[in-house]
Amino acid sequence: MAERRVNVGWAEGLHARPASIFVRAATATGVPVTIAKAGGNPVNAASMLAVLGLGAQGGEEIVLASEAEGADAALDRLAKLVAEGLEELPETV
Repeated sequence: MAERRVNVGWAEGLHARPASIFVRAATATGVPVTIAKAGGNPVNAASMLAVLGLGAQGGEEIVLASEAEGADAALDRLAKLVAEGLEELPETV
């Protein structure tokens, strides 16, 4: 299983707009990805309600994971998005 640990770069955490950006990006990868707080239960990264339910705060560590083919590239892109608090999924890492 591919996994990336990253600290949330959005000051407000994964709430409202940042969560929406993240969910759209996770869906756009075409790879099933889970997201969890460090030590917590993973949830579907493509579910807005699940991501909001994490309550991840700015600076808090999250874990992105996937077992699918192409997971490494997808997780690298999502990790960059989260760590840097970007407004959209980066085209390249």
